[in-house]
Amino acid sequence: MSANTSPAVMAQRKEPHDSLDDFPTQPWATRALLEWLKAGGEDLSLCACREPAANRGHMVRPLQEYFGVVHASDVHNYGAGFEVNDYLFGPAPHPVDWTITNPPFRLAEQFIERALDTSEAGVAMLVRSTFIEGVNRWWRLFSKRPPTHILQFSERVLILKGRLVKDGAICPVLKRKVNTATSFSWLVWKLPLTVPHQTRLEWIGPCRTSLTRPGDYHDNQP
Repeated sequence: MSANTSPAVMAQRKEPHDSLDDFPTQPWATRALLEWLKAGGEDLSLCACREPAANRGHMVRPLQEYFGVVHASDVHNYGAGFEVNDYLFGPAPHPVDWTITNPPFRLAEQFIERALDTSEAGVAMLVRSTFIEGVNRWWRLFSKRPPTHILQFSERVLILKGRLVKDGAICPVLKRKVNTATSFSWLVWKLPLTVPHQTRLEWIGPCRTSLTRPGDYHDNQP
């Protein structure tokens, strides 16, 4: 029996309850957000940023290119030298200017709530574009604190479990080129929020090639 590879099925991502949710972020996708913030007049060099799901640092390194200070941690030690810390279940972290991360899928709402409560200038979360759907999520989150901006990628962001693979490259595990049917967006909250406010939808134009840097994929093994 062949696998169902329709976009609707491939866009689903279900992880076990105790999963580490190890899905490294493409560095160019982080730079796309930061370039958007920079174009909007944000001087990130004077700001401190928190990345609470740092994994192996694929998002941390682009953040360090733009922010004056980056506080990186993760609940699991991936061997990258970051602080091991449970972002959700413990004392609230000290406030920072920005919190930016690719949150664990099953804990994304909790990550957003904590980030909004401990950030002073803004929050940005990389999520599946379908994350904005759902009646329950609307009641719990979006009806109360909707994002100020939704930034929809015009290109697909390749996010694989357990490793970072450059678009068009051969995956060392599958021994073939891989692609994705999953669409991703940045949800951005510029703080403080005004109530009520309108959420603006914007597109991130093609930028994968221009925002890829030497060294982004040298350490793509777990």
